[in-house]
Amino acid sequence: MSRYQAENVIRNIIRKIAQACASKGQVMSETLVAFMVKAAVLDPSNEFNVDRMLTKNDVKKLVKICVNRLLDTASPSLDTIKLQVYFDMNYTSRADYLAEHRRVLNSRLQPVIREITDCRARTREELESLYRRIVSSILLRSGLGSPTDIAVVREATAALQSVFPQTELGRFMSLSKQDKERQLLELTMIVTGIRLYNKECGKGGEGIDDLPAILNEAVPATTRNMDIKLQQTLDAAYKYTALIQKMISVQMETKSRLSMSRPTRRNLSLPLLKQALINCRQHEAYLNILLNDIIRCAQQVEQLESQLASRLEQLQVTVQSKTAVPTAQVYPQFVHLAHIWCGFQDEMVLLSVLSNILVSLEPFSRSLKTLFPDSVLQPHLQNVEILTDQMRLLKVGFT
Repeated sequence: MSRYQAENVIRNIIRKIAQACASKGQVMSETLVAFMVKAAVLDPSNEFNVDRMLTKNDVKKLVKICVNRLLDTASPSLDTIKLQVYFDMNYTSRADYLAEHRRVLNSRLQPVIREITDCRARTREELESLYRRIVSSILLRSGLGSPTDIAVVREATAALQSVFPQTELGRFMSLSKQDKERQLLELTMIVTGIRLYNKECGKGGEGIDDLPAILNEAVPATTRNMDIKLQQTLDAAYKYTALIQKMISVQMETKSRLSMSRPTRRNLSLPLLKQALINCRQHEAYLNILLNDIIRCAQQVEQLESQLASRLEQLQVTVQSKTAVPTAQVYPQFVHLAHIWCGFQDEMVLLSVLSNILVSLEPFSRSLKTLFPDSVLQPHLQNVEILTDQMRLLKVGFT
């Protein structure tokens, strides 16, 4: 069988499994199904021969195994797999998140930018319309207020006129498309810097959110939420570890086999407890990754606030008590101010993404709450010493 044929067979199997799950009311992603297919084929207990082509009976058997596993609503192991697939598909680096955000933003801006760069305005009305489009593009790209808010538009227009009066449109239209795009970006940064400076001076800032203040509230709140989730996960892991240790100890002492049934008030399933512990530890690992990213956000915000204060102070010195300031002195400072503000916007984006991921992790531990509610665990935890990781390390002699 060629590689192309083999891939077709696998795709058909994945499709059959997904359809079977959907018919039972459960929608499964192709990624999750593919992961389950691979796991089932490689599991020796299923007795698939990976060195030969799957027969029709093999395919039926594989589909049945995967569907049964995927539809097991009380499986910590399945929840862990779903958790891993979700995190792998949705988590990436800061740089990648921001690059994707900018890509989406630029794709949305392209029609507006294209209207400006392709414009061949001649009449006064057409030139005024072009100028309004430039103002709108600046507002959309900067994210400082809505282009439908009259007060915001008026303020942005005044800032633009101070650096790019409407009389400059003729020269602008003579530029190449690439140079037009470059100038639009430059104008956006300068106008953004002017508006931010005016806001600091109490002379404007319409529609501009106080991002430093928002972040100074949101970052600690998200950190606290993350800490709570992490501690809850660790507490559950400590309980599962203590119970597993107790059950193994009893098993060794009595030489008897524990029941492999679902948990009841009278017994617990050791395999399911182990699966639950693995689920907790996987959650812990991902929560720590998210927490480190939140800490990085806090550090970035602190640095940005310092840069913002320094830049505003320098601008005050540059323009204070002066009727005219050389553009070569002040424009770069406005651009730098805009870049600093973009940094705050980036942290807002990252904080939102991380918060959404945190919320999305919750369903992947749902089976643990169903299988091991406190009413089931508490009777078995009586007279059991629950140790934290640190206590356990100290007990075995590690410091």
